[in-house]
Amino acid sequence: MLNHPTIEKLKSLKLTGMVKGLEDQMIVPTELDFFERLGLLVDRELAERENRRLKARLTAARLKQPASLEDVDYHHPRGIDRTLLASLASCAWLASKRNVLITGATGVGKTFLACALAQKAMREGCSALYKRTPRLLRELATARADGSYPKMLSGLAKTDLLILDDWGLTPFAAEQERDLLEIMEDRHGLKSTLITSQVPVDSWHQLMTNPTLADAILDRVVHSAYRINLTGESMRRARARRGEPDAD
Repeated sequence: MLNHPTIEKLKSLKLTGMVKGLEDQMIVPTELDFFERLGLLVDRELAERENRRLKARLTAARLKQPASLEDVDYHHPRGIDRTLLASLASCAWLASKRNVLITGATGVGKTFLACALAQKAMREGCSALYKRTPRLLRELATARADGSYPKMLSGLAKTDLLILDDWGLTPFAAEQERDLLEIMEDRHGLKSTLITSQVPVDSWHQLMTNPTLADAILDRVVHSAYRINLTGESMRRARARRGEPDAD
């Protein structure tokens, strides 16, 4: 029998999808001809490789929550525009290098929605990276001190979708404004950025000390962005009151 040696050779070639497909075909008899069976094996291999790539993208993104657009709760009144969300789900905004800004009070689901959009982007083949804005700015300050600043900026610039959560929890310092300008300049018109904030977009200028830098940063972020303003009661409080687990 050639089955066992063939499977071992497929394994040595790292064709694990084809191995699984061939093992299934050996168990379940089929009347398909050779090329149809071969086509199924190739499809299985492609699916296996895409699953591995998606898993690697999800691991690298370090999303705060395991969210998906299919799990977005529309029953809780938050002012979510279903038409806009359906448009964003197509990921055309990523292809056109546009941004998304999600604002609203604490607990209304900004981070969940951001992670859901990022997960959809990764399912479409894009890379993503989640960062809380205060932590990222601290990491950039450390990178400047140890000489890894250019490398870190380069990594941020290459990411298809950068998620900046908790933007503007406190006013930005002058050095942080320069860091943000470097990030946004590298990404403007080339990559997409998703920002969540408790502060309304119209008040972001007031978070910055240097009006010139503020204009430059916001010009690169706001004018090419879709806006989602979540309203209503904190979902955490609502779920806690009903005795439900915290999710979206």
